[in-house]
Amino acid sequence: MKIQLNTDHNIEGTEELSAHVTGVVQSDLGELCEHVTRVEVHLSDVDGAKSGQGDKRCVMEARLEGRKPIAVTDHGSTVDHAIDGAIAKLKRVVESAVRT
Repeated sequence: MKIQLNTDHNIEGTEELSAHVTGVVQSDLGELCEHVTRVEVHLSDVDGAKSGQGDKRCVMEARLEGRKPIAVTDHGSTVDHAIDGAIAKLKRVVESAVRT
């Protein structure tokens, strides 16, 4: 499974952030990884330089073997909160898709 991280100009796409995202995706999807060929993670700061509640957005798109891509979005007050919310949603949707 390939994991690709994309960030907007307000969030620095560091190696540490990439490693964190990769770890979260791999550990949370667990056994479901065998059904997923690719996960694209898009992080953005909706309000830019201003701070605010829920201004960090995480979009995760999973490509499953032989199926259409699945995308989920979550917002949080921090990048970590947005990532955690998005991976929880993605796991539920991928589990559901794999069962059918």
